[in-house]
Amino acid sequence: MELSFIFQGSVRSNLDDIKIFIKKVLNKVENIIHDKDLIFDLKLILNELIINSVIHGNQCNDNKYVKLFLEIAGDTIRIEVSDEGEGIDFDIASYNPTELKCCGRGLVIVDGLSDEVYIDNNRIVAVKYME
Repeated sequence: MELSFIFQGSVRSNLDDIKIFIKKVLNKVENIIHDKDLIFDLKLILNELIINSVIHGNQCNDNKYVKLFLEIAGDTIRIEVSDEGEGIDFDIASYNPTELKCCGRGLVIVDGLSDEVYIDNNRIVAVKYME
């Protein structure tokens, strides 16, 4: 059976709203994917990308929104998150964990949990293949 699912939505840049939003998305995904480890990875990816967008992109401005597009097609999960910020130019390979910086760590986590990550200004796409 070929899996197929699309979720598209947006959430106000408010951390309380985000918790509810992510829980709602995961509840829908759990109806399709029953692998607990995969759900855990998706939760981490969603948390990191959306919270980064709120804090760094939208500067916690309640009047700005974070958009999420999540698609499951066959064995591929595609997560796209965008915000209303200025965008970033970040090279994941240049992150040095020994510097103990907060900025960039979330994207390194997302990169480690994903099979592909693309950063394009204020839009990040993470792709994960189900094995």
